[in-house]
Amino acid sequence: MIDKKLAYKDKRYYESFLKKTANALLVVLLIGISHLPFWILYRISDFFYVLLRYIFKYRKKVITENLTHAFPEKSDVEIKQIMGKFYLHFCDMFVETIKGYSASEKQMRKRVTYNKIDEILQYHAEGRSLVLFGMHYNNWEWGNFTPQITKHDVVLLYNPMRGNQAFDRFINKTRTRWGATTIPVNRASRVVLGFGKANKPSAIWLGADQSAPPTSKFWTTFFNREAPFFSGPEKIAHLSNQPVFLHVTRKVKRGHYVVDFIPLFDKPKEVEPKDIMLAYIRKMEEEISKKPAYYLWSHRRWKHKRPEDISLTL
Repeated sequence: MIDKKLAYKDKRYYESFLKKTANALLVVLLIGISHLPFWILYRISDFFYVLLRYIFKYRKKVITENLTHAFPEKSDVEIKQIMGKFYLHFCDMFVETIKGYSASEKQMRKRVTYNKIDEILQYHAEGRSLVLFGMHYNNWEWGNFTPQITKHDVVLLYNPMRGNQAFDRFINKTRTRWGATTIPVNRASRVVLGFGKANKPSAIWLGADQSAPPTSKFWTTFFNREAPFFSGPEKIAHLSNQPVFLHVTRKVKRGHYVVDFIPLFDKPKEVEPKDIMLAYIRKMEEEISKKPAYYLWSHRRWKHKRPEDISLTL
């Protein structure tokens, strides 16, 4: 939740009275929509798919450019096919996120299944915490059901939404309703310093593929282009020396997903911090390349240019 100090400090989080009222009314509407059955929600998704792809052509230039650079070996026809699937999934992701606000446990267990959970439970039995590197792939929001499957206390670090406190509260209630705790990154220092030292094992989830500012010290290639990454995730993993996993959500069919935990490092202190991020990024590329339509290609991930005084990490 956005605090007043942050709103005063960073004007991007400020809301006028009219904007705050409009945002609050929109969230009331979203709550109502969340109670609709899935089959109606997917008809709504189909409608918005037509609007975004053919009428408004939502970020078509950005999506085309990102896909063309990421997969230079693919033809124009293949790029258009991926783009079409992306638009449909993007709309599905939106209605599924809204549905997550009110979906029952029975519905979630039917639609989200987990692989390799025995390995995760074994780490809990050994008293070991986990570092989960997530990514904006498939329906990452439904990953908030993980606390119902693993015994670890799950902590999600997130960036507060700018200029929409009502939706920030809405999405955080959705993320925490299954037992997770959300911590804004601007208030996460105490959690990070104490991670892995508590008596009860916990799992810290990091959306480590978020776009970092150009001043970031960690730049590397990501889908054939230079991109900055936050260095915090690698530092957390290295300092805590807790097992590192890639938290992957894979789409089986519409509205149905499988979550997998891909091990990256059992003892991350045994490697250089940069190797942790590089392993994560390369594995992420591998997973996304299998079904590229389900990554967030509408995001301007490659908008920054690397400063000359910052070297490329390879």
